[in-house]
Amino acid sequence: MDSLDQRRKRKRSFRQYPNLQLLLSVRSLLICFSFLIFLYLFSYTNPFSSIPVFRPVLVVSSLSLLSTSISTTVKSVQDSDSLKSPPLKIESRVLFPDHVLLLVGGGSKNRFLKNEFECVYNHVKNGGFGKKKVVSFDEYDEFRSVLRCPLPSLNYSNAVKLQRVDKNRVLAEKSNGFLRRNQTVKSWENIAYEAALDGDTDTAVVFVKGLNLRPGRESDPSQFSCHFGFGHKNPIFTLSTKALAVAQEVVRCPFPESIERSLEKGIRVTVGFNRAHKPVLVPSVAKIFRPAPTFLSAEKHDLCVCTMVWNQASAMREWIKYHSWLGVEKWFIYDNNSEDGIEGIVQELNQENHNVTRFLWPWIKTQEAGFSHCALKAKSQCNWVSFMDVDEYFYFPYSTPKHQQFRSLGHAPQNSLRDLVSNFSRTNIGEIRTSCHSFGPSGLDAPPPQGVTVGYTCRLQSPERHKSIVRPDALDSTLLNVVHHFRLREGFEYLNLPQSAAVINHYKYQVWGVFRAKFYRRVATYVADWRENQNEGSRDRAPGLGTKAIEPSDWSKKFCEVWDTGLRDFVLSNFVDFSTNSLPWEKRSD
Repeated sequence: MDSLDQRRKRKRSFRQYPNLQLLLSVRSLLICFSFLIFLYLFSYTNPFSSIPVFRPVLVVSSLSLLSTSISTTVKSVQDSDSLKSPPLKIESRVLFPDHVLLLVGGGSKNRFLKNEFECVYNHVKNGGFGKKKVVSFDEYDEFRSVLRCPLPSLNYSNAVKLQRVDKNRVLAEKSNGFLRRNQTVKSWENIAYEAALDGDTDTAVVFVKGLNLRPGRESDPSQFSCHFGFGHKNPIFTLSTKALAVAQEVVRCPFPESIERSLEKGIRVTVGFNRAHKPVLVPSVAKIFRPAPTFLSAEKHDLCVCTMVWNQASAMREWIKYHSWLGVEKWFIYDNNSEDGIEGIVQELNQENHNVTRFLWPWIKTQEAGFSHCALKAKSQCNWVSFMDVDEYFYFPYSTPKHQQFRSLGHAPQNSLRDLVSNFSRTNIGEIRTSCHSFGPSGLDAPPPQGVTVGYTCRLQSPERHKSIVRPDALDSTLLNVVHHFRLREGFEYLNLPQSAAVINHYKYQVWGVFRAKFYRRVATYVADWRENQNEGSRDRAPGLGTKAIEPSDWSKKFCEVWDTGLRDFVLSNFVDFSTNSLPWEKRSD
């Protein structure tokens, strides 16, 4: 009876409050919907769920790579590190004359070291495997690393793979669109290898080999175009823009605004050149990323230096400490595959308050393009940039009457070089050129312990070339340069410093052991290696040396026409710590 009365009361309540009935119905629906969402999320994260979920995996061979045969059965496993960061994947390979370069995406910074991986080669006939040690590993950009592997042995594929040492796990490879069809770039002479965004002009600058353009000249841009690929499902080059400027290995095109949001993870870009009224695309490993944010309120550095090095770590300390005293505030070091511990030297110099940034530049014989890239990067940070080598030193001779127009004092105080270029910042001078004197071994048979500025004191009488300090905002849009100087925009001029005001001591011909390493490879694109039988009369070559690295019997006495101790005396007067009787760059035995 009581239950019957209660039901009657509820019915009367619903009639009196119709909204209450509606509220309870909606509440029930919300509870059911929340429960369904919970079940879905639980099934997605539950490892025992039968619902298939896509996750990146590593591909593992079913047999040890020590075996001489390969099994056709493979299985996929998930790397335990993938819980922390995306798994590593080989994006692409580039075949160089002396190594295979692998661009590896995924992972976090410093996630693995050179000795953690080994290079794996597949035999093209019997399906067997071979393996070799990794030559080098380095971080390349925000999302990719570079590993260099030795060239494959005879009858082995150049499609090199990687595996963790003692784990028998082969890295997976990206297999989407353009990358799958062009996973290995078989010719280094035909590739778009680097790209950057010029935010000031909203243009993309692409660095490419294979266009075979004439050195030192601007080319017709109407024959070229840039092609952009983005997206995950269809990363084909679907957008293109016409080139605005082309010279040597540099192509500049408008950057499409519609894909700016995709810059976070990088947009692949390549260059097309017209052939039979259709663009032929160059294979590409180049990506454009969003530039790192800069603080507009921060003042630019007055004077920076850019250089490209290969195995010259031993020369860095003296060169940077000396020029820092003259006023250089920031350093851009483009590392062209060094293997001599340059990372440690850069770290030490930064700990000593020198502003040194090292950029990995793995592209051989591309110094001009590297300098163009550096000029683009430095534009937002530097008023002036000096482009020079680590064996070149600015020197201000002692007082002469002509000094007075460049320097009020009769001697060179600290920051002399920075003060000199700052005097021209509000003029139409866009480039300052300084003559170079080439020094020889000066009778030495071993590297001078106090450094090149003190040890080498005999040189050729006449200067050989000049080097330049430029204003990045005054450069032509082509970024055209021939290492020693850049092309300037209309309205800007260059200035030749008189030798009485400043010179560069170029310690070009050092003791044989040092020179022989330099003889091995030149980094400039349009300068023949000394080992090649080309341009033997050029000033870019060692006179009388020929094409073989065989030490002449009189090497220590060569290239000695004038004894010049000016820079040595200057260094000993200004840099010696008299408490220790040593120079700042000398190694101390504590």
